[in-house]
This record gives sequence, structure tokens and C-alpha cells, in this order.
Amino acid sequence: MKRILLPTDFSDNAYNAIRYAMQFFKNDKVTFYLLNTFTPVSYHAGYLIENPTLYGMEDVAMVNSKRDIERIEEKIKEEFNNPKHEFVRLSAFNTLVGEIKDVIEKYNIDLIVMGTQGATGAKEVFIGTHTMYTIKKVKCPVIAIPSGFEYEEPKDILFPTDYKLSKTNKYLPLIKEICDSHVCRLNILNAYYGVPLNDAQKEIKDYLEEYFKGNAHVFHIEEGVDVIEAVEDFQKRYKVNLLVMIHNKHSFFENLLFTPVINQIAYHTNIPFLVIPSEKRIK
Repeated sequence: MKRILLPTDFSDNAYNAIRYAMQFFKNDKVTFYLLNTFTPVSYHAGYLIENPTLYGMEDVAMVNSKRDIERIEEKIKEEFNNPKHEFVRLSAFNTLVGEIKDVIEKYNIDLIVMGTQGATGAKEVFIGTHTMYTIKKVKCPVIAIPSGFEYEEPKDILFPTDYKLSKTNKYLPLIKEICDSHVCRLNILNAYYGVPLNDAQKEIKDYLEEYFKGNAHVFHIEEGVDVIEAVEDFQKRYKVNLLVMIHNKHSFFENLLFTPVINQIAYHTNIPFLVIPSEKRIK
């Protein structure tokens, strides 16, 4: 049974990501962990000295969090009512990323699904702050769902790669599982800078050819552009339902993820994307 973490701040965007997860994994046996974290803005030592009554803020916030988490679970069951899905409700007085790390370790989480913007997220920013730091800090795959995205069956997956991934990355099978369960095509994209692949990269390409031999897959090359341009150009020509990336430190992914991107020209912001930590980041 899969164990999937669903962080929520009770915003429409957070619930939209939950709806995506319910549909994406509708045929899988899953335990979903509904997580809400809270840190009241006035909960600081200076305030507490002057206002002793604020000592009870954590208790009030916990009661409210547990109440709203229960309502979210009821809403999910009313809308989807899938006997293959179970739910665990979690509320914590903690930072989101800090609690996510603890939950991943405690419950052996396989995957996180969350929205790309919080309730106050700026639309021109590629990804919300919480999601950005979750991807950057945790050692677990994340599927980030753009605000307002309506579920589409993933029939074409775009997987940009420089062929420098590790064969033993424990999360690589997740891509194959998605291809198997949704019967989709995997588009493996390499941006070509005029420098041929070295022997190690050729070996990885051959490995991927063999690894995905049971799935529909196509290798693509984009010449004379960087990876961000290659992703954008590909999505202008083809309908893509899911973007998959391996997150290496100091890679094109960090350049793409951690800078503001204008929606009108950044086509890759319009679809869900799965971020898999590299083996080096996992270790």
C-alpha cells in the first residue's frame, strides 16, 4: 500500500491538489496522510510575557486544525468514496517543512502531493514558497499541482534529462509505475549544446531504453537551446500532462524552480510536475 502525504492549509488550491491525488491514484491502495501545520503569528516570547493569555493559543489552534482536517476528510469521502483509500489526520504546531520531514520519517512516506501556491501566493511566481522549500529540503518525491489545474489523465509525460542520473535511484521505479498504471508515453528529452554525450551518458541512455522497454517511450533532442527553452518549446508542439524532473543540486532544475517566471511565457508552469530527488540528495 502506498503512503502519500497531502499537506493542506485549507485553501482552495490545497484542496485542488488533494482532488488531483484522489483521481491520479484512484486505482491504487493508498493511505493518505492529511497534514496541517500551524504557527500563530503572535506566538512569540515577547508577546507571551506581556499577554499570558496567549499561552492558550496553541491549544485553540490545535482544536481548529483538527476540526478542519476532519471536515476535509469528510469532503473527500463525500466526493470520491473510494474503498481503496484510507486516511490519517495529522495536526502539528510546527513549520510545514519541519513537520513534513518528521512525518516522512515516522510514517515512511512514499510521495508528497501539494499545490504550487498557498492562499497568499503571488501568481507571477513559478511556485509557492512552501512547495519550493519542501522540494528543496525533503528527500522524498513531490508532485506539485498548479493552482486551478483540472485533472487530466497523464497520457504524455515529459522527462527532461542530461543522462547523469543514477541507475540505483530508489525513486526511479515511480516513473515506471506511473507509465504502467496510466498507460502513457514517456518523452525523454535532452537539450543538445553541440557537445556529444560522453560514454557515461550514453550508458545511462541505453539503460533507460532497456528500463522502459515495456512502456511507450520516445527519445527527443533539442539543439542549440538550454533545458528551460527546450521544455517550453516541446510543450508548444505537444500536449503534455505531467512534467518529471530529477532534482540535482546546482542543476538546470534549480534555475527553473527558484526564480520568478512569467506565466505567459513559461508553458511548463501550467501542468503538474513530479520532482524526484537525486541519489546524492537522498544520501
